[in-house]
Amino acid sequence: MMTALSPLWLSLTILFWLLAGIVFYTFVGYPATLLVLSRLRPRDVRRGSGTPLVSIVTAAHNEATCIRATIENKLSLDYPADRREVIVISDASDDGTDEIVREFADRGVRLVRQAERRGKSAALNLGLEAAKGEIIVFSDANSIYERSALRELVRAFEDPSVGYVTGKMVYTHPDGSIIGEGCSAYMRYENRLRVDAMRRALYQPLRADQLPDFVMPLRVTRAGYRVIYEPAAVLREATTTKPTDEYRMRVRVALRALWALRDEPDLLNPFRFGVFSWQLFSHKVLRYGAFAPLLLLLVVNGILALQPGIYRVLFWIQAACYGAGALGFLFSGRRSVPGVLSLPYYFILIQVASCHAVLKLLAGQTIVVWNPRTG
Repeated sequence: MMTALSPLWLSLTILFWLLAGIVFYTFVGYPATLLVLSRLRPRDVRRGSGTPLVSIVTAAHNEATCIRATIENKLSLDYPADRREVIVISDASDDGTDEIVREFADRGVRLVRQAERRGKSAALNLGLEAAKGEIIVFSDANSIYERSALRELVRAFEDPSVGYVTGKMVYTHPDGSIIGEGCSAYMRYENRLRVDAMRRALYQPLRADQLPDFVMPLRVTRAGYRVIYEPAAVLREATTTKPTDEYRMRVRVALRALWALRDEPDLLNPFRFGVFSWQLFSHKVLRYGAFAPLLLLLVVNGILALQPGIYRVLFWIQAACYGAGALGFLFSGRRSVPGVLSLPYYFILIQVASCHAVLKLLAGQTIVVWNPRTG
């Protein structure tokens, strides 16, 4: 029988705290360390008030329900009309998206049609061939920018060391659904790594299976430029109301990000890329792989909980969190869900999606095309 003094107990105890340390560092320690370092060693950015020519590029597949609103939003931004262009690349849309975009032709909006459906990355490659702007702003078909967002984004490009600027993503959940609430709360934790704009000269064509929002900043960093966060540039995007839609999107994003890490493993070499390698490993590798230590932690804790004491308390705390997530799943089809369930539910959904993505990666699977999220 295992006792508190047995070698097996000691080994499991060490393993438990090692796993707990990995989990704590991934979700709490790393963000806290990053915050402290940013305060201790701030890097100033030279911001200007110029108005460089900007191309706002949107890849769309069957987005008839929202494309009109996003175009009108971009045309109403506080930025000189003769210093910005709006380009929509239709990825073989067949729901009327193209016809809606053509209605704005007299206001300077350009439609670029990708006749054969090839996915977002291929669509962006096609759109960039037509873009004239010095600065490229990437917009999802359902993203709504605050009126000053474009000006705030381009200000930092006055600094020649800046290659990418990320805006602040705010997720909205008008119907109070569980995915919306959980997504909004969780993404407030994630949104600092959302990429919005880059210098046109730094863009390199993407493979069809590559994730633009992840691969492009990696390439900018490799080229020696900075990726910075601009909290004053705010954009809003509605979350999904269907758990299945959100889950598929999360698997797709995670899988394509994992392929990017596999394609460019040298970026994880701290002797070449210094602090950036630490950031990439902490925020991406550990985050996408967090499901493994989380699962092992629960199993090891369950074994240690056979003995009364602190480990039994910790096990029941874990069980309560996972139970709240499971209960959230039962409520996921309803319009009103207790807020206490939404965050653990969405957190668990992310971990399961990451695990699914890793399995797809190991099987050599890729995802190229996407379907619009519904809400």
